[in-house]
Amino acid sequence: MTYPVKPVVMPADIKKAENGKLPDSVLVPVGSGHLHKLAASAWNAMVKAAKKDGVILKPTSKWDLYRPYDRQKALFLARYQKANNGSKVTREWQGTTWYLKKGFAPAGVPGTSNHGWALAVDVAGASGAVLNWLLKNADEYGFSWEVKDGPNAESWHIRYYPGDKVPAKVKAS
Repeated sequence: MTYPVKPVVMPADIKKAENGKLPDSVLVPVGSGHLHKLAASAWNAMVKAAKKDGVILKPTSKWDLYRPYDRQKALFLARYQKANNGSKVTREWQGTTWYLKKGFAPAGVPGTSNHGWALAVDVAGASGAVLNWLLKNADEYGFSWEVKDGPNAESWHIRYYPGDKVPAKVKAS
């Protein structure tokens, strides 16, 4: 499967912030988690539109929205190990190569995840009708995928990309 990928433009109010250490003033509750206020507005508009089409969009968990730095670190340490276990999925962090543990999905190095910018959402059940709806409509709400294709492509991982330019569909909702 090939996913549309657009480059992310950072909203002006977080350009000088640190990944995973965003001020509360830019975060808005979404379910039990948070997103950047622009991403939250776009996400909520997209959820509403999908529901009208009989498709339910929801995040997989509260941490699959905004992911503070300490949570990114804990997730990384739970999924990766320093010992070479033969995994082809590796990350460089703190001057060391880390290897993905068997049975775990990849995660970004702490401080590099789009979840740390409060712009990414991991969508529950992103296959079948949900994925088809997203492929047809996500771009109109300012979301795209991070990886186009290949073994690291994640159908469930979308991120808000247009920065401060609110998409027309979001303004209209």
